[in-house]
Amino acid sequence: MRKPARRGLVRHVIQAEEHRVGGSMVITRRRLIEAAGAMAVGGAMVSVIGSGRAFAADKLKVGFVYVGPINDDGWTAAHEEGRQAMMKALGDKVESSYVENVPENAADAERVIRDFAQKGYKLIFTTSFGFMDPTVTVAADFPDTTFIHISGYKTGPNMGTGMGKIEEPRYVSGLIAGKMTKTNKLGYVAAFPIPEVIRGINAFTLGVRKVNPAATVKVVWTNTWLDPQTERTAAESLLDAGIDVTAQHQDSPATLEADEARGALGVGYDSANMAAKAPKATLTSPIFIWGPFYIQTATEVLNGTWKTSQWWGSWKDGAVDLAPLGAMIPDDVKTAAMAEADKFKAGTESIYTIFTGPIKDNTGADKLAAGVSMKDDEILNFNWFVEGVDGTIPKSS
Repeated sequence: MRKPARRGLVRHVIQAEEHRVGGSMVITRRRLIEAAGAMAVGGAMVSVIGSGRAFAADKLKVGFVYVGPINDDGWTAAHEEGRQAMMKALGDKVESSYVENVPENAADAERVIRDFAQKGYKLIFTTSFGFMDPTVTVAADFPDTTFIHISGYKTGPNMGTGMGKIEEPRYVSGLIAGKMTKTNKLGYVAAFPIPEVIRGINAFTLGVRKVNPAATVKVVWTNTWLDPQTERTAAESLLDAGIDVTAQHQDSPATLEADEARGALGVGYDSANMAAKAPKATLTSPIFIWGPFYIQTATEVLNGTWKTSQWWGSWKDGAVDLAPLGAMIPDDVKTAAMAEADKFKAGTESIYTIFTGPIKDNTGADKLAAGVSMKDDEILNFNWFVEGVDGTIPKSS
């Protein structure tokens, strides 16, 4: 989920994509239901409302509203890979454009979304949490256009949502990190104190402590999604405290770059591209894979079979994955991690397996009894840390 309040000016860099023909490709890489009382349903393509709406045109025009630059090596770069995968898979059936660096405020976001709709784009993806309400507003004015909001929870007859269960690969990355630490002191550079970030920290910590019960994960907050200097400073504060393995929830590789400069190790986020920025430090990265969802949605709109839904894709669904494992990871650790990953891919493990008791919080209080799994609304509204997390949750601003 994306919290409103990003920086930067709107750069109307609507770039026409060259129409290409070919098969689909699997690509890499954020956010789903994050609000008290929001109803979420596990699995893919659920909460169906309304009926299919036929799209009568020779070519489907698809617009993408991006919160960051396409070369951020993270969140927006991964969505751009997904857009390109859609173009490659559907060829001359679609054309697409994007606007990058759109701030998460109502005026700017609504203007960009409305501009796409007025120009005849019949499928519009808005790819950050702060775009949710502006998407709702514009969708009401263009009932014959399909809108998909990434990471939100509001739907309508012509508006759906999409997100992936990134906590599954986060957990496996924790298994790796727990084996790689020498100090048993790990750190987490956290974005905003919202449920999406909290459950990611918890999934990572549960993975760490599954293989290394003595380890702890210290959390520092940046209140940023993309601010490399702030994120690097936060990472350095952890390294100064003796932490030798980090994880993160931001779009830049700044934390990994700090790790590499200090001889530490880290787990990235968003995109496999991060490893190129810090190859000696990067263990792996939990990543979202947007291409298949974009291809599926565009195909349904073209065929007139699209129906509004809250899509929450799992590892089994192909919505999330781990980036390639770093060369510094011993073979036995790689083998064990991939065996766990295979369980998620097969569906024998799941997000519900991760959040199954016995689980205590980081004050020692019992939260889940043995064998009891958290429900969707509990997972999606996490507001406490699991045992092993060194940190507190400030009030979200």
